[in-house]
Order: sequence, then structure tokens, then C-alpha cells
Amino acid sequence: MTVKLGVLALLEAKPGKGHELGAFLEAGRQLAAAEVGTVTWYAFKLGDNEYGILDSFETESARQAHLNGAIPTALGQVAPDLLAKEPDIKLIDIIAVK
Repeated sequence: MTVKLGVLALLEAKPGKGHELGAFLEAGRQLAAAEVGTVTWYAFKLGDNEYGILDSFETESARQAHLNGAIPTALGQVAPDLLAKEPDIKLIDIIAVK
């Protein structure tokens, strides 16, 4: 396995919506598990209203399939209610893995 690509998404919940965003991300694990090309998928909490997602992929086609898949679609549906601003999504290169 050569994991070399990733997506880092930083999310800011609206005031009072952090718990709901966290619950949404916990439920997103099932969607990530169904993605064949997604090697790892992490959802994490940085603060009361700050969350993130980190995914890893072996190929660009797998990363693009994820970016066009169920999780971003579901996030787009709840974003107006849960997010204080647009997600900060970065395509990253992974330089080391253990």
C-alpha cells in the first residue's frame, strides 16, 4: 500500500451546533467505510466548534471519487444549518506514513 494523497477538511460549526456537527461526522464513518478507494478516514474535534476530516488515498482517481461522493454531498446538505462558513478543504500530499 502506498498512501500518498489526502484531503484535509476543516469545519467550523455555528454557535451551539458543535455537538450536531460531531454527530454528523460520527455517522459519516459508515459512508467512508463504503468507499473502496479511501484508505483511511478520520473525523476529529479541535475545539467546541472546530472539527476536521482527514482522508488518505493511493491514487488521484480514488481521491476524486471521494470528493465527488456521498460524504461531500451529505455535508453540502447539512452545511447551511450546521456550518458557520464554507469548509476549508485542502488537497494534500502525504510525505510519510507509519
